[in-house]
Amino acid sequence: MRDAALPAALAGLLLLTACGTEQAGGGPSAPSAPSAKAAGCAARPGDGSTEDGVAVTGTGEAAASGGAPRPCAAYTVTGAGTAPFSYTITFQFLTETGQAMASAEETVPAVAPGKTVRRTVTAPELAPGSGAVTRVEVLKVRSVPTAEAPSESGPCPPSGVRVYADDGDSAMGLRVVGLHLENCGTTPYELNGYPRIGLADEKREPVDGIEILQGGESIAGGTGAEGPARPLVLAPGERAHSGLVWRNTVEAGDPVNAPYARVWAKPGAAPIMVTPELDLGTTGKLGIGPWKKDGTR
Repeated sequence: MRDAALPAALAGLLLLTACGTEQAGGGPSAPSAPSAKAAGCAARPGDGSTEDGVAVTGTGEAAASGGAPRPCAAYTVTGAGTAPFSYTITFQFLTETGQAMASAEETVPAVAPGKTVRRTVTAPELAPGSGAVTRVEVLKVRSVPTAEAPSESGPCPPSGVRVYADDGDSAMGLRVVGLHLENCGTTPYELNGYPRIGLADEKREPVDGIEILQGGESIAGGTGAEGPARPLVLAPGERAHSGLVWRNTVEAGDPVNAPYARVWAKPGAAPIMVTPELDLGTTGKLGIGPWKKDGTR
């Protein structure tokens, strides 16, 4: 801070309303990617929504370039457990009557146990005629061990590969989520077969009783997750993909939901925890596609 003589109350207010002013280790960090370009969130302190270590601490408006101010909120993330976790948080911007005007997703990496990280979130541009936003709530929190966090970009992990899941597709009860692997290292990376998958519930505890089948065609054809497994060698910069295929049919029994899945790209590989949001219904089955080099089906 430029002026060490700032009063403590003013310093606290700046910390509350500045975006990305504290990282997991307690030092300065770059802001998390905002939902809209804004010059800062002038949040009014107040009690708000709390879920899974995430708390909304104030709401207000952020000045947006080239448009009207947008609703925003200040929030905190407090680490729990014994290891750092990376958080993906979905916020909803609501009217006084509870109507949702917009949502925004924020990622907060590497929150250490017992540490509190302060951030802000700004709504995307609202449609003309939208109702006035009066509160912001935490809609969903997903957190994975930072050591197992997926990465789509940024520095190459020590393993030399990036593994992540996409947002998936759904139609008529059929779900397909792609798994992606990039060799971001400096040496060839070999694959042969199917990724190993371990399902987990909202508390990241193992989900048992699901039959994991090799080949997406065991659930449905035409998803791109079909075919035999073949040996692959990915040169640096090359990519491969697999897929998770399931139906969310609900008949007799209790439906199974597994928001998390651990992915082992091959035997001996370090696990990566992704969030495919598996709503498996009562089918008890999940199909896994073989690894294929990008550009092939």
